[in-house]
Amino acid sequence: MAPTTLMTPARRGLGMLICLVTIVLAVLDMNIVSAASVPIVRELDPVHGVDRLPWLVSAFALAATALLPLYGKLCDLYGAKRVLLGAVGAFLLGSALCGAAQSMEQLIAFRAVQGIGGGGLMSVTMVVMAHLRDPDQEGGGKGGAAGGIVAGLGMAVGPLIGALLTDHLSWRWIFYVNLPLGLLVLVGAALVLKLPAAAGRGSLDFLGAALAAAFTTGLLLITEWGGKDHAWTSPVILGLGAATLAAFVLFLWRQATAAEPVLPLSLFRIRAVRLGFAIQGLVGVAMTGSIVYVMIYLQIARGVEPTTASLYLIPMAAGMTAVGLLVGRLTARGHVPRTFLVAGAGLAALALALLGLTGPTTPLWVVLAELALLGCGLGQLIGQLVMLVQGAAPAHQLGVATTGVRFFQTLGSALGATLFGTVLTRVYQAGEPGGTVGALRTLTGAAREHALVGFTDAVDVVFLSAGGLLAVALLLALRLRSAGSAGGASETERSEGERPVLAA
Repeated sequence: MAPTTLMTPARRGLGMLICLVTIVLAVLDMNIVSAASVPIVRELDPVHGVDRLPWLVSAFALAATALLPLYGKLCDLYGAKRVLLGAVGAFLLGSALCGAAQSMEQLIAFRAVQGIGGGGLMSVTMVVMAHLRDPDQEGGGKGGAAGGIVAGLGMAVGPLIGALLTDHLSWRWIFYVNLPLGLLVLVGAALVLKLPAAAGRGSLDFLGAALAAAFTTGLLLITEWGGKDHAWTSPVILGLGAATLAAFVLFLWRQATAAEPVLPLSLFRIRAVRLGFAIQGLVGVAMTGSIVYVMIYLQIARGVEPTTASLYLIPMAAGMTAVGLLVGRLTARGHVPRTFLVAGAGLAALALALLGLTGPTTPLWVVLAELALLGCGLGQLIGQLVMLVQGAAPAHQLGVATTGVRFFQTLGSALGATLFGTVLTRVYQAGEPGGTVGALRTLTGAAREHALVGFTDAVDVVFLSAGGLLAVALLLALRLRSAGSAGGASETERSEGERPVLAA
């Protein structure tokens, strides 16, 4: 049954509003920690806390990533509403535990619990929004674009909200604030949403989900431990690499042979879907690097307080909002999305390259301008890739296709936070043998000035690395030539039940 017969236009609008609030909850909690990172370290682990900071982001993103394929299949089998309610419940439990954490180890573990629900918040909400959109109404794709814009804004303003809560209350409130909002979403979704009945038949590929969790965990541990806790050629890293590769191969085998795979390999035969997955993963890595390490640069290298540092992300948020709204209107009127994807990847790569020239005395207005340019680029990417994949995927695989996009983005975010943290530490220690980033605040005089130069050089490498990844995303976006316009899918894909790419 079509959603138009299940819900009135007013009820659909209220449902969309609930979905947007849910996305805000999910995205804020992936990024709100960056502004509160210094106070968290000071209270829970002032000696080794800085080295463990990447895990506050990675633990959340990794747990979310591990369950994403399973969430998609659950939606296709049992309905997105039921799955959404369960995800919100898990998220609220994790939030309460994080707020009560008494050590960095506890906080990292509870962030993983929070991530189990958080992965469902974003991905399942995107599935719900796809059901709520009216395909016969002009501009019906605006809901998905709005969801992408809200997600992008959450990434930009999350640190500001985290800083305000940290400065005026406590860092613990960045987690406690989720409780009233989450309860509101829980009640609203239960009362308002009426979605089409799911198939309710088929089996869940728990083995496939477990293998996905195994190889993603292995990748993250390799990037975190390699060259730091263990040499790259050590038995631990080599053994972990072999186990990760084996888990990945087994995952591919399972997806090729399972009756109900969590991430059907047939989706990768659709050009728009596989390119969308790849680009989204690269965007996830780059956005993590840009937001988290801009905040770290401002607080450590420039001595900016957390709240003030968060204000520097406002130009980025403004650029994302303005450009995102414009792109949403243009694509709803039939403009080719490939143009925006190419331009967005190019602008974002350029902005990160410029940020890579930042020094310890760079005028802060220059940093503001570069962040605004980055926002203009990301505003053309956020949301469009989700719409691209949803429009290209077969209708009966809407859930797994949508969560597939989120799988690659959150995997990119998890790897990005850890990989860039490793890059920052290695480059800094290469210039300051034996030194640690956490020890910067104890230095004075010429030693501090020299260390700050080394630190900003390390941050620059992070930005340049993120820009290089977005340059690869640009090349992939250029390959969307045959799948970048409505109706651009191949006849083979149409015969398999694919809907026109980016159909409104």
